[in-house]
Amino acid sequence: MVTAFFFYLFSTLAIASGACVVLAKNPVHAVLYLILTFFNAAGLFVLLNAEFLAMLLIVVYVGAVAVLFLFVVMMLDVDFDELKAGFIKNAPIGALVGGIVLAELVALFAFQGLTFAPGKIAAAAMPSGLSNTEALGHIIYTKYVFFFQTSGMILLVAMIGAIVLTLRHRQNVKRQSISEQNARSPATAMEVIKLPSGGYNVPAAVKPKTEAAE
Repeated sequence: MVTAFFFYLFSTLAIASGACVVLAKNPVHAVLYLILTFFNAAGLFVLLNAEFLAMLLIVVYVGAVAVLFLFVVMMLDVDFDELKAGFIKNAPIGALVGGIVLAELVALFAFQGLTFAPGKIAAAAMPSGLSNTEALGHIIYTKYVFFFQTSGMILLVAMIGAIVLTLRHRQNVKRQSISEQNARSPATAMEVIKLPSGGYNVPAAVKPKTEAAE
């Protein structure tokens, strides 16, 4: 009974917050509703004994993606009238795509059937004595270690490529040169000026106007 209560609670909040993400007029409020959706989805993963996916959803999506997107939305000067005009203009295409996806889901459930019986779900074999996170790590770093490392290399190359493509060297912009800084000597880094005793006589051309008037 407790599990069913939390399941319906998280499911209802996730559906409601997901609808608010789409229907919210303010982008900042939409991102906040998105964060709430992630938390409720993480609760559903915990009920499925997938605590690793729950923590991954919170740490990666809530802690990085959603917060970063929220900062970007708050710092940008968003023209809400222009966004609404674009939404109205693209509404027919969006309705068409949504209708196609809905028809596919209805056809899938009609032909394959939809059941909520927990006994019908085929679970993967998990070593005894290990938690879900430990078993997942054991599988990833033994059986699928080459695929895991390959996906990491692909993401690394994509990140470096994005940095290289967006990096532009502009003219008349001072840049730091580490080699030139390390090669400096005291003669090139400092200039010693000998001042006469009794003070420094400021030339008349650079004296303040008050002193020039006197």
